[in-house]
Amino acid sequence: MRRNYTAKPLFLERMRELLNEDFENYIEIIKKEPENFIRANTLKIKPDELKKRLEEKKWKIKQPFKEFPEIMIVEGYETGKELLPGELGKNIEHILGLYYIQELSSMLSILILGPKPGERVLDLCASPGSKTTQAAAKMKNQGLLIANEVKLDRLKILSANLERCGVMNAILTRRDGIALCSRFEKEKILFDKILLDAPCSGEGTIRSSPKTLEMWNIKTVEYLSKLQKALISSAIKILKPNGILVYSTCTHSPEENEEVIDFLLKNFKVKVEQVSLPVKIRAGITKWKEKEYLEDVKFSCRIYPQDNNTEGFFLAKIRRMK
Repeated sequence: MRRNYTAKPLFLERMRELLNEDFENYIEIIKKEPENFIRANTLKIKPDELKKRLEEKKWKIKQPFKEFPEIMIVEGYETGKELLPGELGKNIEHILGLYYIQELSSMLSILILGPKPGERVLDLCASPGSKTTQAAAKMKNQGLLIANEVKLDRLKILSANLERCGVMNAILTRRDGIALCSRFEKEKILFDKILLDAPCSGEGTIRSSPKTLEMWNIKTVEYLSKLQKALISSAIKILKPNGILVYSTCTHSPEENEEVIDFLLKNFKVKVEQVSLPVKIRAGITKWKEKEYLEDVKFSCRIYPQDNNTEGFFLAKIRRMK
């Protein structure tokens, strides 16, 4: 049973300012649990084979995007019965690593990063491994994938997930992200692709984690904004010229999103590229409170839960100029 949490007035005020007339739709959707998204692990099984196996259990499986058959929704049983709590995680196909339980919005970062076999890829804040395992699948276990996590307990979770999913091309590191980037810069080690799925205030995860409403604090938002700027400015220095960095968060705060991209644009020779995604996206905002951001910030993407029946997300595809 979902416990009701009370949102803080300042949080509601900020969301109302962001969404205007769409605010009530947002409030309604965050009261509902998210859909059961899973991703077929193509390192171990083809999407159609996984679908067949799950349908043999009388699960009702939907593949919403023709171009990405690995993305699936488990709608419950064919009889109309819902899955039991924890059933997706206890299922043998999950234990064997044939699929990963991953919310749709979380999959979008790797879709636009587009890691390829043979490339050198860095996942700077990798745990629990949803995007790392997705990147490894896109790379077909070929090339080098460095997955970094600073906290030991989270590193153990990351390691377990990579092993379960059959990831063979990853090296795990345990370092502060800024320090790790500095070390790579000193050693002149550059990457084709970098994912910075930054630590954030988690405003977009309210549907799956309602307690975020009570944990939310504006001082945390301000602190994280400074950390995110430090991380992205460290990461961009070890990206090859013409290489791609994807910055993503699961929050709606402009301080953690557009403000970070604006900071990057003003301090480095980079370009924010337009992206195509299989969901409804809204352009990044160029003005918030008393701050105005550079025009190109609008090419970043806002994902709102009421637009796609997903969690909330933000992402930007950044190219380092030659």
